[in-house]
Order: sequence, then structure tokens, then C-alpha cells
Amino acid sequence: MRILLVEDHQDIAENISDYFEAHGDHVEHTSNGVTGLQLARSQPYDVIVLDLMLPGMDGISLCRKLREEAQVHTPVLMLTAKDMLSDKAAGFDAGADDYLVKPFSLLELGLRLRALARRPVTITPVDHTAAHHIIVADLKFDLNTLTAERAQRTIKLNPTTRRLLAILMQNTHRVVTREELEQSLWGNEVPEGDVLRAHMHALRAAIDRGFTTRLLHTIHGIGYRLYVTDSDIAGSQS
Repeated sequence: MRILLVEDHQDIAENISDYFEAHGDHVEHTSNGVTGLQLARSQPYDVIVLDLMLPGMDGISLCRKLREEAQVHTPVLMLTAKDMLSDKAAGFDAGADDYLVKPFSLLELGLRLRALARRPVTITPVDHTAAHHIIVADLKFDLNTLTAERAQRTIKLNPTTRRLLAILMQNTHRVVTREELEQSLWGNEVPEGDVLRAHMHALRAAIDRGFTTRLLHTIHGIGYRLYVTDSDIAGSQS
């Protein structure tokens, strides 16, 4: 693998570099967020390892600029000492693909990076024989452009939340299980920890925040369903 490592802690950076280079990988390291952005935009990498707290530009801003401005879709794994769900959701919302909390095992980091490197770059398969738009209440998803809007307001989605939204909107008639969603995102290599929950937290914030009617519902112990409840329908008719 060709790895870009953006990490300002010298000991951690050296340990990561030594470990992967001993396994035949190439690691390019910088400790500065601005330099990391320049490298990620100008050179091809298989994966990017990105610390959250960086001089020059923090990891969240760097990742968001990569996704939204530079249109760089190289898989990104974030490293951070913060393990709150809100912190993970912020990373995923910025476009990160995975999240690892310090301290971590180099073996686990290696497994996660190799899984990311093997993941296809394409996001959500589009069935061009189907209708171009999926609509649930005032939420619309365009299968051709992979863009979403609610009440004519554009919704910002990263590749993972975009894929989750497409699956849920195509299955509004039923509950989509956690296992189905994890299989779609990671195949048989589901990462440790409840990473799916953080992605769903980010998706819920994107499509439901600021709206009276909630569309994304957690079916505890089973999975998730995107639909308008009977009570919401009754309320809109009263």
C-alpha cells in the first residue's frame, strides 16, 4: 500500500511508519495539515491516515476540503484520542471512512487500512432501469447524480451516508437490519466498535435536523427504517 500519514505526534508517526514499511508498504509522512492537504491532492495514495488535531489545519477541515473541494475519494481513516459518538459523527460527516481511537494496536490499524484499500471506489450502484428519483415525504434522492434534498434544501452527504440513505430509501416498506447495512458498507470485514451507529447519527443529523417530521427511525435491537409515521400523517391532515 501507498499510505499518506498526517500525524503530528512524532513517536506515533515513527511507530506507524516502521510497522508498515517492515511489511513492504510505503509511508509518506507529514505533521502539518496544510501540507497533508497538498500531498493528498497532488499524489495518488491507497489510503490516508489522518490525525484529528493537527497544526495548520485540523483533520476535520482537511477531510472536508478533500471531499468537497478537491473531490479526492481516497479512503480516509481518522486517528484521535476523542471517543465520543459526536466526535466520530463529525469525522464521518466530513467524509472519513473509518475511525480509530488512540491508543490502538498497529495490527488492528493494518487490518483496517488493508480493508479500506480493497474497498471499491464506486459508491452506490445505480440501477438505470429504475426511476431516477426516490421520494419519501419531502426528501428526494437522485440515483443518477447521487444528490439529496429535503424541502428543496440540499443535503450534504459523505460517500458512506449517501450509500446508507440510498439503501433505506429503496426499502421504506420494511426495517433494514444492522447486519444488512454493515454488509453493504464493509462486507465480511466489519470494523470493531459500533461504527455503524456513528454513521447513522451523522445521517440523521443531515436529513432530520431542523425539520419537525422525523424520517429516520431506529428500531431498537433490529435496525433502521426511513418512513413517515402514521402519527405524522395524521398531524399533517388535522
